[in-house]
Amino acid sequence: MAETFEFDTIIVGGGPAGLCAGMYAGRGMLRNVILESRVPGGELLNTEKVEDYPGFESILGRELAERMTSHAIKFGAEIRQVTVEGIHRLPDGTFEVLTLEGDVYRAPTVILTAGGTPTKLGVPGETEYAGFGVSYCAVCDGAFFRGHTIAVVGGGDAAVEEADYLTRYAAKVYLIHRRDELRASKILQERLFANPKIEVLWNRRVLELKGREHAGMKELQALVLEDTVTGAVHELPATGCFVFIGFRPNSGLIKEHFRHDAGGYIITDDRMMTSIPGLFAAGDLRVQLVRQVTTAVGDATTAAIAVEKYLAERRSRVGV
Repeated sequence: MAETFEFDTIIVGGGPAGLCAGMYAGRGMLRNVILESRVPGGELLNTEKVEDYPGFESILGRELAERMTSHAIKFGAEIRQVTVEGIHRLPDGTFEVLTLEGDVYRAPTVILTAGGTPTKLGVPGETEYAGFGVSYCAVCDGAFFRGHTIAVVGGGDAAVEEADYLTRYAAKVYLIHRRDELRASKILQERLFANPKIEVLWNRRVLELKGREHAGMKELQALVLEDTVTGAVHELPATGCFVFIGFRPNSGLIKEHFRHDAGGYIITDDRMMTSIPGLFAAGDLRVQLVRQVTTAVGDATTAAIAVEKYLAERRSRVGV
C-alpha cells in the first residue's frame, strides 16, 4: 500500500554528493532522507582506486563509498532504496517526490544529486551485445576479459583511465578515438602512452558491433570502424567493448521548467539553488567546469547549508 512520508529535505541520489548532503543536513538537525535506487556510492562503486581525494593518497572507490555512507548515517541521514520517477512542486511551494514503488515523499526542499546516465554509442549491435561483451563499467566487468583483446571507446579522463585499468586483465587494449587528440588530463595520457599493452586508434568511429551466438550465448567478436579522415571501413577483432563517451544528466526527474544549458545540465546560483525556489542541485548534473568527487561534495556542502538557511527564512515568512 502506497504511503506518504514527510521530511525537511529530500535528497535524490546516493552518490558522493547525496551522501555528503545527507551528512551536512543531519548535522544541521534537519530530517532528511536519501533516495537511491541502488547501493549508495554512485560512480565510486565503478572506480577501483581514488587517488585525488584529499586525505587519501589512494583508497578503493568502494571503501570510500562505504565510509561516506556510514558518515551520513551517523549524523542522522536515512537512506531508502527506491526509484524516483519525478519531482513536482506544489502551489504552496512544497515538493512531492514520486517513486516507482508508489510512495510519495514530501518536503519544502529537495537536493537533487542524481548524477547521470552513460551515453550510448547508438550503433547496431550495442543493445544486442550489452552484457555479452559490451560494457560501461570497467571495474564491474574487467575481470571477465582475462587474456582477451578488447576496445575502449572515448578520449576523456574516464576512457583513458579505464583503458589503463583494463590492461591488468586484457592481453591487448585498443583505445578508439574519433579525433587525433585526447581530451584526458596530461598525467593520464602519460600513463596511457607508457603502457605497452595499449594501442590508440586515432580518427576512428564505431559503425557497428558484430558477434555471434554460440552454445546458446551471445558473444561479441568485432567492431566495425570507419576512418573519419579517409572514410575507409575495417573490422577490429575484439571480444570486449567498453564505452566511455560521456553521460547525460538525470535532470529529467524535474517535472517543470528549470534553467539548464544545451546539454540538460542544471544552472544554479552560488547557493546551488535552481531557478525553482527550494530545489537545489549538486554534483555531476550541475553546470560546472569539472566533475570530480571533490567538486561533488563541495556542491553538496553548500547546498545542505543553503537548505538550512532557506528553511529558516521560509519559517519566518509563514510564521511556522
